[in-house]
Amino acid sequence: MTPRATVVIPAYNEGDAILPGLDRIIEAVKLDAEILVVVDSPDDTTVPTVEQYAASHPSVRIVINTYGRGPAQAIRFGIDAAAARTVVVTMADGCDDPRQIDDLVRLVERGVVVAAASRYMPGGQQVGGPRFKRFLSHTAGFSLNLLTSAGTRDATNSFKAYDAAFVKEVGIDSRDGFEIGLELTAKARRLRRPVAEIPTIWLDRQFGQSNFKMSKWIPKYLRWYRFAFGPPLSAEQLRSKVGGSPAIGTDSNEKAEKRTP
Repeated sequence: MTPRATVVIPAYNEGDAILPGLDRIIEAVKLDAEILVVVDSPDDTTVPTVEQYAASHPSVRIVINTYGRGPAQAIRFGIDAAAARTVVVTMADGCDDPRQIDDLVRLVERGVVVAAASRYMPGGQQVGGPRFKRFLSHTAGFSLNLLTSAGTRDATNSFKAYDAAFVKEVGIDSRDGFEIGLELTAKARRLRRPVAEIPTIWLDRQFGQSNFKMSKWIPKYLRWYRFAFGPPLSAEQLRSKVGGSPAIGTDSNEKAEKRTP
């Protein structure tokens, strides 16, 4: 049967460090869901760990991204491979609270195209992490919502749920970092599609090292921050304006199955 949700987790050489996060997702998610851990190559240290884990958790599988290296490409590939109509993106580092996944999925099922887990709304919190990074993301999210009514005060957070049909309609143009969450929020704003948020508590990772490189990816975030400001667009106008690379293909699931190690 088609799952109600697909949880996409981009991973890079996480090894055993991914296990606590997977355990929390399995424990927290009550809806019928598949969990896709997406890596860039078969020799990634995450692969044997997840394969062993999947032997006792059939909802979990590892897939090899063939779109290109990096988290943006891994997320694109995971959305492309998703079997469900609602896709939730969460990180492999265990910083996100999986107890929000069910509620994010239900928001999308009620009609929003982007459902955001927000650290910066009442009831939300960020614990730990670099202060400057937190300042930038908080400032960007607050100002974007204040000035454009974006629908969330945490547009930069990657922990979001998406209507897969919306992603297919607008495409994904990010290719390098974690800016996909901001990109799709900005596109929803320009199309005047509904975006909603719920509070979450983000905890800095306890195991492994972060792969986020702030100086490299800030310009990519700024591109989509600026794009959110502007008049309404149709889907055709949006694709023409930014390129509109499709995220979901007609035979994507078949291809994804073939690329599963």
